[in-house]
Amino acid sequence: MAASTTPAPSTPTPSASGQAAPTPPADAPSASGQAAPAPSAGASSGDAFWADAERHLVRYGGEFTPEIIERAAGSFVFTAGGRRILDFTSGQMSAILGHSHPRIVETVQRQIAGLDHLYSGMLSRPVVDLARRLAGTLPAPLDKTLLLTTGAESNEAALRMAKLVTGGHEVVSFARSWHGMTQAAASATYSAGRKGYGPAVPGNFAIPVPHAYRPDFTTPDGALDWRRQLDFAFDLIDAQSTGSLAACLVEPILSSGGIIEPPPGYFAALQAKCRERGMLLILDEAQTGLCRTGTWYAFERDGVVPDILTLSKTLGAGLPLAAVVTSAEIEAEAHARGFLFFTTHVADPLVAAVGNTVLDVLAEERLDARAQSLGAFLREGLEEIAGRHAVVGDIRGRGLLAGLELVTDRATKQTSDALGAQVTRRCLELGLHMNIVQLPGMGGVFRIAPPLTATREELSLGLAVLDQAIGEAAAGL
Repeated sequence: MAASTTPAPSTPTPSASGQAAPTPPADAPSASGQAAPAPSAGASSGDAFWADAERHLVRYGGEFTPEIIERAAGSFVFTAGGRRILDFTSGQMSAILGHSHPRIVETVQRQIAGLDHLYSGMLSRPVVDLARRLAGTLPAPLDKTLLLTTGAESNEAALRMAKLVTGGHEVVSFARSWHGMTQAAASATYSAGRKGYGPAVPGNFAIPVPHAYRPDFTTPDGALDWRRQLDFAFDLIDAQSTGSLAACLVEPILSSGGIIEPPPGYFAALQAKCRERGMLLILDEAQTGLCRTGTWYAFERDGVVPDILTLSKTLGAGLPLAAVVTSAEIEAEAHARGFLFFTTHVADPLVAAVGNTVLDVLAEERLDARAQSLGAFLREGLEEIAGRHAVVGDIRGRGLLAGLELVTDRATKQTSDALGAQVTRRCLELGLHMNIVQLPGMGGVFRIAPPLTATREELSLGLAVLDQAIGEAAAGL
């Protein structure tokens, strides 16, 4: 296949790590977007790689991207075939400082040479420092931290704590939520993965998502009537509850649900519903926390303070680090009741040291303000694309977490899985990695989350590729 014409600079572009990202050779092969070919006689090392992958790997969700990734730097990943691919998802929505950031590299090298892992009952300075510093970024009374590894694990611990403290066991979450794949977290996840695994944890309830683009409860002028929707939702919760409500676990912006941002005022009203029922409000800021939305935490917009906050992804900037943050009062009650969440990698010093470096870079480079300005630049570019292509139905999100929804008809908001898949494949061919969310009843929604360290030139490159891919797909409708 002939090489794709990628609108990339002709000279090496500085990556977010401060290193030059080489331009791919002119004859570099492009991805086809199809499954890897079966090996043949005299198979190349690439063929052998895919044969081994097919033979030995468990497929854990969809198909693998048909590229062998050799390394990554800044806003780009580089393939075995010599292609440079712009990463518009920050890895798994995590690498907020880009890939292989020099400060992170230096921290890992230094820390692993001195203190990497301990017995879980032992403490080290990086752990206590990170807990103290996280409290300094948060409003009172959030000043007690438990350091773990993944978002699912942090949500599991938060729910376990809430159930112990309240004495209840019932959990309320958004339909279309994603909180993880471990037991309690998966039971509070409704966007995918519920069918075929037997009963979820008893006492889990879903409430409708306040989605302005696709409203279910409307005012006379057709706008979302989220107050009536919320009242209706809790009328149903009250009807189903056995009187053992413990927690409400929600994302400030639903990501896997399609970048859905509840309107201002919603979370204050939701917190009031929780208070009335003796429930704790848990906010999952795995993707929205630590400057991505233009403030340190997404909940700041709403003037609420959760009872428990969970962080992951962005805290480790791509390394496995998560946190549960709560008040001294809740922590004391949990401890008095025998709270237990003893894991192999709780309070590990290596990743805690990385977390401290992440906080250093975020503060020193004022990446919250940078996410605001770059987010406005990205939003403007996406709206220009929407102005050129009628298949773009909606632009939404905040800061450097943006969503672009594709439809085949703006009036009816008709969806098309094929259109989204086609645009995704073409973007990869042109050198841009995109992630698209496709759920029943929704259009294909691109989740756009470049590193906070990305440059305007890199954002412009991604916008140009996306514009071309959408234009070509729309022309074929």
